[in-house]
Order: sequence, then structure tokens, then C-alpha cells
Amino acid sequence: CEETQPDQVTLVPDDPSQATSDHGWDFRKHTSFLKETVARLTAGGMRVSLFADGDGDEEAVRLAAETRAARIELYTGPYGGCYDNPEQAKIWIDKLGATADYAKAFGLKVNAGHDLTVANLPALVKRIPDLAEVSIGHALTAEALEFGIAETVRRFCKACGQAIS
Repeated sequence: CEETQPDQVTLVPDDPSQATSDHGWDFRKHTSFLKETVARLTAGGMRVSLFADGDGDEEAVRLAAETRAARIELYTGPYGGCYDNPEQAKIWIDKLGATADYAKAFGLKVNAGHDLTVANLPALVKRIPDLAEVSIGHALTAEALEFGIAETVRRFCKACGQAIS
């Protein structure tokens, strides 16, 4: 990151052998490491986002804010996994929304990502209307094979409440 200088860096607590993310940071355990890393990256001009469990843990969000990161990115995997269970999806929307509310109260902007689709984004955006950005990889790629990239981007923008022509 320090060599390439991206606009934003999202720090994710994955083991190098993991194929994909499956949890956010344990902010209680890694606060010192994250404070040092965020300070170093921020000094290099990068905005820092920290991958966070969206389980409504106010104390974890407070600790994330203490690192001086600009954002958290809500891990939305459990929500995405509820595509066939509306009751569980509602529970996760409430937890993710509470986590976002805490983040906003502590001065953090909120990103979200993992298992987000055209079908499940509208409910998330309705509960968290000020999402700064969403990270969509697999679903966008898969849909692009069916609809083409331009139409897929339009579909995802519409799901996020943004119309483009």
C-alpha cells in the first residue's frame, strides 16, 4: 500500500491462506496494531477502512473509531447468507443498522461488503441510507456474464438507490 498509494485501504484480518473474508477485526485484541497501522497509512495520504463484524457491538465500533480510521466496512456475509430466510435477514439488517448507527455516532463513515447482490442491497440501503460505498465482486462478475457489464452496473446502482443512464 505504501508503495502504490491507493486512495483507500481496507484492512481485513484474513489469514493469507483464506480464499475470502469471513469475519471482521477483533478490535479489543488488535487495537494497538491497528492504531499503528492506521497512523502509518494515513500519514501516507490514504483513507483507511477497517473490516468490522456487523453484529451491533457498540464497544467494538468505539475501539475502531479510536484507531482514527476514517471508515469501517461492515462484513455482510451473514446477511447475504439469509437470502432464503426473511426472518434471519431482518435480524441481520437490524444488527448491521445498529453497527452503522454506532459508527456514525463515533464519526466513522460506513462501507459494506460480502455476499451483496441486486436482490439484497435495497433492504440494506433502506436501513443504512448513508452507506459510503459497497464492495461487490462475485455477484457483479457473475451477473456480468449474463447481462453484460454495463447493464450489471446499472442494476447494482439501481439496487443502491442510484439511477444511471
